[in-house]
Amino acid sequence: MTRSRARRAVSSVAVAIAALAALLLPVTPAHAAYGPDQSVYLTVNSNAGPSIMLAQLTGTIAFDDGNTKFKYALRLCWGSGSYPMPNLYLAVNGSTYLYPSQTGTTTAPPGCQLYLFLYDGEYTHSTTLQNVTLYLTGGWFYPGNTYNSRTKSVTYDNPYN
Repeated sequence: MTRSRARRAVSSVAVAIAALAALLLPVTPAHAAYGPDQSVYLTVNSNAGPSIMLAQLTGTIAFDDGNTKFKYALRLCWGSGSYPMPNLYLAVNGSTYLYPSQTGTTTAPPGCQLYLFLYDGEYTHSTTLQNVTLYLTGGWFYPGNTYNSRTKSVTYDNPYN
């Protein structure tokens, strides 16, 4: 074989290997984009004795168009007549429970305790994300030393499935 033929053969083999590698290498998936924020508003009031605001949750939640992630930016107002601090948790597809950690506090508006509790985060689910339900529980004492609690919830469906 002449030198030029050998170079062409090596070049042809290199091109074939490069083409095969391009076909076999996994394609990096495109990053999913978040859809528009959905407003969150959930209030829990006492239902025995005088009506008092126990907790109020406001903020936003958004789903990604890849059907596996959501992000949230929530603010929890602890009602001034409520004891103990309200409980917040999330249910993903009705079966995976998340207890988000506080990411900060800020000055509370009138009617709340001293601070407004902040919860900002993102969650990736292992399967298709159908919906997220936010549960908010507040407690109070009435009459006298009888402890009462009340839970309210709101569900947000993933608009991409």
